[in-house]
Order: sequence, then C-alpha cells, then structure tokens
Amino acid sequence: MRTLILIPARFGSKGVPRKNIKLLGDKPLIEYTFDFANRIADYSKDLICLSTDDTDVIEIAKKHERIQVPFIRPEELSSDSASSFEVITHALEYYYSQQVVFENILLLQPTSPFRTISDFNKMYDIFLNSSSDMVVTVKKSKENPYFSLFEESNEGFLKRVKSKGSYKTRQESPNVYVYNGSMYLLKVNAFLKCNNFDFGKIIKYEMPEERSVDIDNPIDWVVAEFYLRFQNENE
Repeated sequence: MRTLILIPARFGSKGVPRKNIKLLGDKPLIEYTFDFANRIADYSKDLICLSTDDTDVIEIAKKHERIQVPFIRPEELSSDSASSFEVITHALEYYYSQQVVFENILLLQPTSPFRTISDFNKMYDIFLNSSSDMVVTVKKSKENPYFSLFEESNEGFLKRVKSKGSYKTRQESPNVYVYNGSMYLLKVNAFLKCNNFDFGKIIKYEMPEERSVDIDNPIDWVVAEFYLRFQNENE
C-alpha cells in the first residue's frame, strides 16, 4: 500500500514564533520530524511531502533528498483558520493532478518531536490488522467529562458537563483520551468520504505523557526541553 507521508509546516505561529526552525536541543524542531519520516518511509513506494509556505523550512528540507517540496502552500491554507483536513486535501489534489495515487496518508505534525520507530511500527500493525478508517496517537486525558469538566450555564453558574453515569472519584471514572498530535494514519478512501476527520472507525494508539508533547506555546517548549534533556541523560 502506497503512503503519502505529509508534513505540514506553515510560516505563521503565534504561540511560539518561528517554532519550526527554532532550535530544540542542537537542531531545528522540524528536523525531528524530517529525520523520523526518513527512517520509516518505504522508498520503493512511499513519498514524503512537505506542505509549507516557509522558505526557511524549505531550505532545511533541501538537506534531505527524499523530502519533496512540490508546491508552496497557498496563502489561504497557511492562516490560523486553515485546517489539517484542507491541507491534506490540497496535497492529494496536487498529486492526483500528477497521476500519483495513494492508499494511505500518514500526517506528521512537526510540533510533536518525540515519536519513536517503535510507536510507528506498533501503530502500523494495528492499522494493517484492523478495519479502521484511521489509527491515531493519543494520550490519557487528565480532564475527564465524567468527573472534572464543567460548563457555564446561561445564568453564569458552573455545572458539570452532562455525561452518562455518576462517579464519585476520578479513579472510578472511565478513561478518556485526547489526540496528542503526533501521528495520524488514515485510509485515503475513507478520508475522501468524510468531513474534517469525522471517521466512523477510529482506533487509538496510546503514547505516554513524555512522548506526547505537542508544542503550541512557550510552556510546551519548556516541557519539550525538559524531556529532551531527560532522554539524553538516560541514553
């Protein structure tokens, strides 16, 4: 099965300005994802595509001969309001116009630098041996709609978010999960039939907290630096 490995990396970032080229440890953040993509791609059939409007990121990509930059991402797909769904659609349409067709898509967000080859292999095994539309990396959520989440009423009072069941402690509440932003492995046919990742069959691959850092703000960056130091000290 042919996979499009898509790396979205737009220029703008309000939380951490120019974070894709900012040094995390001894290399730019985007390099962690470039290196990972190069290690897991099957070059006999897969393609790695960088979707960006950032010329500095393109210069870094040029060091990796296997990473394609076949287009500059359009301005309308490079704003804060542009969705990953739209970015994937744009890339698929480009390759389709070149008569290149894929069965699967692997979306790798540069803001998640700590994925491992083992994570990918286990995730891919789940994907191959299930009837899922998408296998996605997750982490356990600390906030739980069965116990610790509240919404504001029209009168301005907090009320517990409505959910099935009544639980007295967090420990007895069912586990809930959130996407950690690291990897999304999905079938193209299912993607073309859905709207904005609204798949019918989604299976999780759970990653631990220390590999689930998704850098969106300065605090996330500090956390990433901490985990990087921890990894380096324990290698």
